[in-house]
Amino acid sequence: MCGIVGCIDYTGDPAIGQDVLRAMTQTMACRGPDAAGTWSAPGNNAAFMGHRRLAVIDPQGGAQPMVLDTPAGPLVLTYSGETYNWRELRSELNSRGHSFRSECDTEVVLRGYLEWGSDVVDRLVGMYAFALWDGRSDRLVLVRDRLGIKPLVYHRTPNGVVFASEPKALFAHPQVTPRVGTLGLHELFNFVKTPGRTIWDDVQEVRPGTVVTVDREGLRERVYWSLSTTEHRDERPATVARVRELLTVSVTEQLEADVPLAVLLSGGLDSSALTALAAGGPAASTSGPVRTFSVDFTDHADTFTADELRGTLDAPYVRKVAEQVGSAHSDIVLDSALLADPRVREAVVRARDCPAGVGDLDASLLELFRAVRREATVVLSGEGADEIFGGYRWFHLPEVQQADKFPWIAMSSPSSPFSHPAGLFTPDLNRALDLPGYTAGNYADALTEVEHLPGDNEHTRRMRVLCYLHLTRHMQQLLDRKDRISMAVGLEVRVPYCDHRLLEYVYNVPWEMKASHGREKSLLREAVRDLLPETVVDRTKSQYPTSQDPRYAAALLRQAGELLADGQSPLFDLVDRGWLREATAQSPEQVQGPVRRGLERVLDLATWLRVYRPEIRLS
Repeated sequence: MCGIVGCIDYTGDPAIGQDVLRAMTQTMACRGPDAAGTWSAPGNNAAFMGHRRLAVIDPQGGAQPMVLDTPAGPLVLTYSGETYNWRELRSELNSRGHSFRSECDTEVVLRGYLEWGSDVVDRLVGMYAFALWDGRSDRLVLVRDRLGIKPLVYHRTPNGVVFASEPKALFAHPQVTPRVGTLGLHELFNFVKTPGRTIWDDVQEVRPGTVVTVDREGLRERVYWSLSTTEHRDERPATVARVRELLTVSVTEQLEADVPLAVLLSGGLDSSALTALAAGGPAASTSGPVRTFSVDFTDHADTFTADELRGTLDAPYVRKVAEQVGSAHSDIVLDSALLADPRVREAVVRARDCPAGVGDLDASLLELFRAVRREATVVLSGEGADEIFGGYRWFHLPEVQQADKFPWIAMSSPSSPFSHPAGLFTPDLNRALDLPGYTAGNYADALTEVEHLPGDNEHTRRMRVLCYLHLTRHMQQLLDRKDRISMAVGLEVRVPYCDHRLLEYVYNVPWEMKASHGREKSLLREAVRDLLPETVVDRTKSQYPTSQDPRYAAALLRQAGELLADGQSPLFDLVDRGWLREATAQSPEQVQGPVRRGLERVLDLATWLRVYRPEIRLS
């Protein structure tokens, strides 16, 4: 896992030189703490590539940018991520006459491009984002993995393009300004990740499963993978067996690393299944017990109150799994003072380049990753299982299934994190944004992408839509969050459920088989039942934990009160001062649900405005 940057200018502008490249590359030091490298093209073109490395495979031989000289010009690769089937591809390339200098996947991708051109992407299995300068044709190729696990953004200039793993690197380039317009605020506040868009003006994402090619003629996109609908022919026993097989293959492939590896264990079905498969994998007998980590809060057992999203504490289930599989387990216990620390909030905002507004959900994740990184470099995570197997509660509510809107937004509940408290934004901002209208337009656009089979009944069609929306809109938010926060501390998170082969298969399994007898994730439960304690297999979904310590709420109130004293803050161009005054008049015990979410949003916004100083323009 690494950070990549670069810029191409076809006029050969000498102002875009090594100093700019080094500044851009340095912003990615968090993603690649182990090494740094740069490359620039000789001649009339200004082509610059930078790389920060987190060494996971072949620490000695995988330096980047990696250059392969050819008689017609160099091929130069700056690469982030992991290609899990690199050994098979290397063997095939060997048979075609290629020889290798290293034992890493980066060189396999580079030589794969030499052999197959950009069609190499069809052969890759993994999570990756990379940029390749083809000096034979003065062409830049930008590639992102099928599911968008690894980020890659770019800014078009009059004479080329600037690209990077994260927007912060683009802002180190003199032609890129941190500017946010109405469209960006829509993306920031609407709880839906639109493929290809960021919150920043003139900064686009390479879409998942897409190749972007830049040359003197301009920029072109080619989609090499997307979700497709096919008829599912397997009976239930064969389907269960196939899910188990695909998941086992994915976990086995993702256990390869030349550095310490662990598993994030919450005691839920998803992470517990990964833990059991990792503990019983081929490397288990030689590398000792698998390491597992979980997050908890000081006095959580005393302050916990069950709600619709979190029905049970994680700790008892974590212990059951750790004991059964024999993992070397560590609980990372966090206190409210740390979760509310403004320095932690700023670190989160810098990691995500935006004010996500989810408070301790991000703060605890950052501090969990920071603690894990002291003992491991790579961890497996259960991200994506709920989207793939239908694990969220709202999948199963008739009123949500029938609602003409994104399902996670359609779930009307005080505990739902997908709404803003009434009155949070200024009247001017509400009028300018019309968030309900923007979200409805996004929803309508997404519906046009869904393929259906002839003969599908209305319920089948509707559940396919819900699954598609989660995989292409909801999961993108979670994958971006997990990548950005983990890489802020130099930790590589792998997501075995997001293997495209598993996702393609399960997406086309009929809903009645995914949720037989009305039980969420019944297909996954059956596929891994023999691996886990019965109480864990049958545990109802409980989402990532959040602190219920009133001392955390008290800290939010105190910090928000300090903002109110600042009469000149640009925050109040967006947030209604009256709402904040009313919210801060409440007691810590009253700061729950919408009020707490609003305070967390306000504090994140204030931090972002102070750190990034974005130019905000409403049209």
